[in-house]
Amino acid sequence: MFSNLAEKLQNTFRYLKGKGKLSEKDVDQAMREIRLALLEADVNFKVVKDFIAAVRERAIGQEVMSSLTPGQQVIKIVNEEMTKLMGDKKSELVKSGKGHTAIMMVGLQGSGKTTTAVKLAAHLGREGRNPLLVAADIYRPGAVKQLEVLSESIGAKSYSNLEADPVEICREGIKMAEQENCDVTIFDTAGRLHIDDEMMSEIIGIKNEIRPDEILLVVDAMTGQDAVNAAASFNEALGLSGVILTKLDGDTRGGAALSVRRVTGCPIKFVGVGEKIEALEPFYPDRMASRILGMGDVLTLIEKAEEKIDHSKAKELEKKLRKQQFTLEDFRDQIGQLRSMGSLDDILNMLPDGGMIPKEVKQISLNEDSFKKVEAIIGSMTKKERLDPALLNSSRRSRIARGSGTTVQDVNRLLNQFNQMQKMFKQMNAADKKGSPKKKKRIMKKFPF
Repeated sequence: MFSNLAEKLQNTFRYLKGKGKLSEKDVDQAMREIRLALLEADVNFKVVKDFIAAVRERAIGQEVMSSLTPGQQVIKIVNEEMTKLMGDKKSELVKSGKGHTAIMMVGLQGSGKTTTAVKLAAHLGREGRNPLLVAADIYRPGAVKQLEVLSESIGAKSYSNLEADPVEICREGIKMAEQENCDVTIFDTAGRLHIDDEMMSEIIGIKNEIRPDEILLVVDAMTGQDAVNAAASFNEALGLSGVILTKLDGDTRGGAALSVRRVTGCPIKFVGVGEKIEALEPFYPDRMASRILGMGDVLTLIEKAEEKIDHSKAKELEKKLRKQQFTLEDFRDQIGQLRSMGSLDDILNMLPDGGMIPKEVKQISLNEDSFKKVEAIIGSMTKKERLDPALLNSSRRSRIARGSGTTVQDVNRLLNQFNQMQKMFKQMNAADKKGSPKKKKRIMKKFPF
């Protein structure tokens, strides 16, 4: 997510932090680098111009030039201005005062609108809402079936009618929502490969019929400025209330996320960060700015952990670690819970540079296949072997390698790493009993994995 932009900005900041004092020339050089990085990230040129002007004006002011840490002050200013650029704070979904909320989803074909509608329904369901999905896209082959199947997979109700026109479908969908006591209805409208009068006329007709509380535009973040141009056109015709950016986990340059709020005035309300149904997150401008600038996003990481980690298992694991009863079965469970939080690269990117994870480790591209391999190896063991790895002689290791599709060397490597972990936990427990934090730090350095 924004890897190229983040890397270039962070390199510029390293140059600034290396300066004891900043001159106006230093600031101008940094601004040139930041301007280039933003333009290469496909940020709207007018947005870049205004952003650089705002940062420069503050960066050559008294608060920076007289500061003991001028480099850090410039980074703080960039962070604040970037947060402001993306909307200052999280923008909540509107809740209707009538008790029923109507959400209209619009967008071009291929932006992921239907999947995003279901992801949004799942998100609202986790908040205790009772959503209904209405399939108003009768033109794209398979669109109605896709919405029906995905709705069923999350336990949400859906309404469709291939014999009716989209306006009538939406009208009947509202009636069904009332009958089923659904407090929110999400309308998946038809998209096109490009904006045309026929499409706009249809969605304006739907808007006039259902009078939605929210009109959310779904745009593909990987299309860069095209996404921003589409947002401007839809906003002009419909009066959007918000934007959902999809495919933010892909090789996106970041231009859409940094431009769309300033160009359209519409807040980004959610971002899609993966293909799974649960991979839709509320958009926090301050957290996104921090991630781009290498400051991490610990709050989102904590929220992911609270949602995905089994707290009863965590307490049980703590007891086992204290009693030195950590087994390969526990190890497999922990890997599974970690992977449920999303991409391991994304998890590391949520940690600040120079924090608990060394910068060199964060630069390594973690291979998800290696974790699958570990799970396969442990899964090929008997329960007795997982609880007591001392039983694993050479013949058993050969059997496990065959069963997991790996090599004996892979099995040996895993067992050696597991033994090292057990030694580390043993030494940390001993240091904990003696109340020696310095000793614990020395132990952790010996076992850097």
